[in-house]
Order: sequence, then structure tokens, then C-alpha cells
Amino acid sequence: MNTYSGKAAAGLLVLASVIGCKGSDMNHGSTAGVNAPEFPAYGHERWINSEPLTMEELRGKIVLVDFWEYTCVNCIRTLPYITEWHRRYADQGLVIVGVHTPEFEFGKDRANVARAVREFGIEYPVVLDNDYEIWTAYANRYWPRKYIVNPDGKIVYDHAGEGAYAETEEVIQSLIRELDPDADLPAVMEPVRAEDTTGAVCYPRTPELYCGYLRAKYGNAEVYPEETRNYTDPATHDEGRVYLSGLWRLGKERSTYEGEGLDENGYLLIPYSANEVNAVMDAAPEGETVRVHVYRDGGPLTAEDAGADVSVDADGSWIDVSVGKMYRILNAAEYGSGELSLRPTGPGLSIYAFTFGSCAVK
Repeated sequence: MNTYSGKAAAGLLVLASVIGCKGSDMNHGSTAGVNAPEFPAYGHERWINSEPLTMEELRGKIVLVDFWEYTCVNCIRTLPYITEWHRRYADQGLVIVGVHTPEFEFGKDRANVARAVREFGIEYPVVLDNDYEIWTAYANRYWPRKYIVNPDGKIVYDHAGEGAYAETEEVIQSLIRELDPDADLPAVMEPVRAEDTTGAVCYPRTPELYCGYLRAKYGNAEVYPEETRNYTDPATHDEGRVYLSGLWRLGKERSTYEGEGLDENGYLLIPYSANEVNAVMDAAPEGETVRVHVYRDGGPLTAEDAGADVSVDADGSWIDVSVGKMYRILNAAEYGSGELSLRPTGPGLSIYAFTFGSCAVK
């Protein structure tokens, strides 16, 4: 579960006492009876798939408010369930509103969010919470987080993080039956991912790593914020740190490669423990593509272990980065530890963060 604590939690005071329960399931009536905050009076430019909505006009409906972010792996894993609930129940009184609160600056761009909405097959309304107004009104600190609001405008369910999909759908169905006792409802969804089943085992994994100097833990001896410098890899590496080699510029949110062409000394390296590794990356100038070669323990990835965004052939493994989003790098069958390095073929690649997965089915 991603967290963000840089915004003031000044909205629903009743929620303030529970937002510190990182990783817990904050449901079971923790916000029961609280009036759902109203959406700000944004214009059409802040809404996707919908005219601007208000909670007042949604009275009489069941509303699922989903805080998400399109580069957040935890959010991405929940989307197959949420999009299916929309398909199943939109005609039976359910309105889903995706509140897109960006973690990185490029996530404020409507075109980027709209592209992600299309790629993820999201057909329900999405509102751009670029100023964290809705986030603050709900005293939220987590991606993802789901609130269910009953037809009277009261929050009746609150869940942070992944999981509890069956429980969430059961709440939706119970509210539909209150509206229509004769409603013909399907069986609750089976798990979409094997990792969501009760038989899944999750091993200790590397925590999320950031690459901008505000939150990063660099392994280099010295770092130079807002300067382009030539970095030297110290050769010994500790998990939980980011290592730079070659010409990089460190920004608040990202590390940007400034080297020319593929250089064996130009890379960013991370030690990891996981079977899944993802990276949030972007390329500049806008519209350009930077090819990034991917190495694990000094060699290219195999086709069996490569993530969905990695291409593999006889010459190696690589990713073409052209837009700001999360790229799937490693999807190994077995959990393990190693070192992953990304080697850009030219300047303009920005790396923002890495996330990891460690769940497998035995």
C-alpha cells in the first residue's frame, strides 16, 4: 500500500484517529455514519468519462469512492475488481468515482490520466484531484483506498490497500438489496490473480524505493541535488538503496540520465528481494523514446522472467520508455534476491520509483 503524508489531514476528523493504521483493513464501520464530503466544484477539465458530479445529486445511489493513482502498483492490482463491479452493478444503483490523486508531477496531466483510463478499461467517472482537495477532505493517506457511501450520503465502509474484494462486493450487494430486495445478483467474484487467493504466500520484499532526492536513499558517497554530476558506483551494495553510475541529474522526484549513448558506466542499480519489480519512468523531451537495457546480476533477463513491458531477444532485454507510467520489469516465477540495473541508451530518461512484489502460490 502506498502512503502519502505530505498533505494536511484536515477533513473528516473522525477519520484522523485511524489513518495511521498502515497496512490494516480499515473497514468494519470505522467511518460508519459519517457524511461523505462533497466534491469540489471542478469544471469539465477535471472530469473524465463524466460530467462534473456532486454527492448531493448522487443521493439515492450507492457510491464507491476509490482513491487511486495510475502509476501505483497497489492501485493497478485492484482495478480488475473495480472495473468489473462497475460492469455488474452500474444498472443497479452503483456509481463508482475514481479519485485520481497524483503522486508525481506528470500525474497531474489530464492527457496522461486519460490515456491510463483508456488502457485500464475504466469506464466509470474519474476526477482529477490534482490539488489534493478531495484527499484532504477524506483525511486520506493511502493509495488505494475505497469508501462506500449509502443512498443517504453516509459512509458505511472504508478499506485501505489491496484485498478484501469479496467483502467489499458483499457490501455493495447488500446495499443493492436494500434498494431492491428482488435484485438478481451474480455470485461474488472469484480472485482475479492467483496472489489474491487464500493460498498465496508473501515473502519479505524490498520496500518501495524512490529516486528523487526528497525521499531517496542513495548508496553513493555523495549526492548533488539539482546538479548534473558524474557518479561512481561504490561497487558494494546494500538493499534499500539506489546506486548511480555515470552522468545523472537529481531532482526532487526523479533521477534523470544525462549521458550520451549507451555507456557501460551509465546506469542506475538497485539490490532487491522480490519476484516482481516495477519502475515508474518517463522520457523527455515529450514524445521522445529512450531505450533502456535491463540487466539482472550482470546479464539480460530471460523471456520467462521478463515483465510485460520488457522485450527480449538474442541481443538482450530492454524497455522503450516514452510516456510517464509504471513499467513492469521483472515477473519471475521464483522469489529471490539479486541486483537489477537499468542502462539508458541516451539522455532524457527519468526514473521516479521502484515497487516490488513477493507473493507466490504454493
